[in-house]
Amino acid sequence: MSSEIKKIAVLTSGGDSPGMNAAIRSVVRTCAYMKVDCVAIYRGYQGMIEGDFKPMDARSVNNIINKGGTILKSARCDDFRTPEGRKKAHNELIKAGIDAFVVIGGDGSFTGAMIFNREFNFPVIGIPGTIDNDIFGTTFTLGFDTALNTVVDCIDKIRDTASSHNRLFFVEVMGRDVGHIALNAGVGAGAEEILIPEENLGLDRLLESLKRSKESGKSSSIVIVAEGDKSGKNVFELKEYVEEHLPIYDVRVSVLGHMQRGGAPSCYDRVLASRMGVKAVEALLEGKTNLMVGIQCNKLTLTPINKAIKGHTKIDKELIRVSEIMTT
Repeated sequence: MSSEIKKIAVLTSGGDSPGMNAAIRSVVRTCAYMKVDCVAIYRGYQGMIEGDFKPMDARSVNNIINKGGTILKSARCDDFRTPEGRKKAHNELIKAGIDAFVVIGGDGSFTGAMIFNREFNFPVIGIPGTIDNDIFGTTFTLGFDTALNTVVDCIDKIRDTASSHNRLFFVEVMGRDVGHIALNAGVGAGAEEILIPEENLGLDRLLESLKRSKESGKSSSIVIVAEGDKSGKNVFELKEYVEEHLPIYDVRVSVLGHMQRGGAPSCYDRVLASRMGVKAVEALLEGKTNLMVGIQCNKLTLTPINKAIKGHTKIDKELIRVSEIMTT
């Protein structure tokens, strides 16, 4: 255990995701178990600059493991992008006697932590919290599993209406740069087609697929569309395109939006957050820094933050093949 670490701070930054509160709880209680002081930083890096700190003990995090969002709040902070802003943040940390911090967030949050570590040699460990599952160095990020369950539940409900009225539904899910949510939820919910950024299905192929579905006797269809789909059209333009070329379909659009980021975290996300929080604190106490906690092959790992940011997650080609077979 590093004798230099006497007080650890924890903050959440960037977009919220289910499981963040469970991770906060884990960090705080691990600190209590290790007899290290813990401080919460409210409103992310903005709160760090303004010294918005609050001491936390094991009882401070009662009854939050089941809550979505983040009790520590999150905020964009342009000031932290500047050397002056980061200097203010460092001064506040030193003034409060904080020796290290754990940041729970995505690539933007990690980029800030990496630069801060480089400028001030300040110990930091990252925990990946984002529903997009787009961080290199971990098979799963906090919130991804919960978001999938939310999306599948919504699609199941939409299918009831689609079947009742013989309709085609385009369902847009989050995933501007990666299609992990769309692909997994599409397979899990039995979607007829899945449009993701990594694969350009093409409009002609989409029309052919929908024609085959109709000819095979399907009375309704669900097409999952990731925000960043490469068809060149947004979900409403896709609706108009299909209506123009396949007037046999009665087409509707459902944009799931931010409901995907809300709600109580799944059991998987709660357990993963608990494991990652313990690992993060232990890593700091072992003198490690500028690393992200991840999970691969169900084993916790540590990846340099710069690799986590710069690396690219890959879409599961096997799952794409499965989806193609399932949509036959």
